[in-house]
Amino acid sequence: MPEIHYRPYAKADEEAVIAHIVGIQQGEFAVPVTAKDQPDLHAVAEVYQSGTGGFWIAEREGRIVGTIGLIGFGRGEGALRKMFVAAEARGREQGVAARLLAILVDHARSAGIKGITLGTIERLHAAIRFYEKNGFVLIDPDALPEGFPRMAVDTHFYRLELG
Repeated sequence: MPEIHYRPYAKADEEAVIAHIVGIQQGEFAVPVTAKDQPDLHAVAEVYQSGTGGFWIAEREGRIVGTIGLIGFGRGEGALRKMFVAAEARGREQGVAARLLAILVDHARSAGIKGITLGTIERLHAAIRFYEKNGFVLIDPDALPEGFPRMAVDTHFYRLELG
């Protein structure tokens, strides 16, 4: 199996990142969302890579197989976004999701982020199991940190305390 490389997002990745994310959202999970509905995908540097945030990709043989983003939204808070791993790169034996999450958490800690919150939808069972196995705890929407950039489609919210 060819090696997977992890690195920060670069503007030249924009089209491939959009194709990767929207392809999984629409093709695999039938989420009714387009690239136009996600303006952050056209402004990764501004939305994710400014301040305490970041955006990383995993690639195998020049093809993006994973993405993860962190939005720092003040007071030591971060929002995990855009975690998408291609079907052929999923699973514990591949380790792509775990490595991307570790990169994000290490960055968050070094940037002074004390808690990471994410939103997801109920039918993403494997993603929810992954987050729970990695220490994220289900929280009530009323418990979302002030300023959390909530997505309209999200129904379930999870939090990881980095304290």
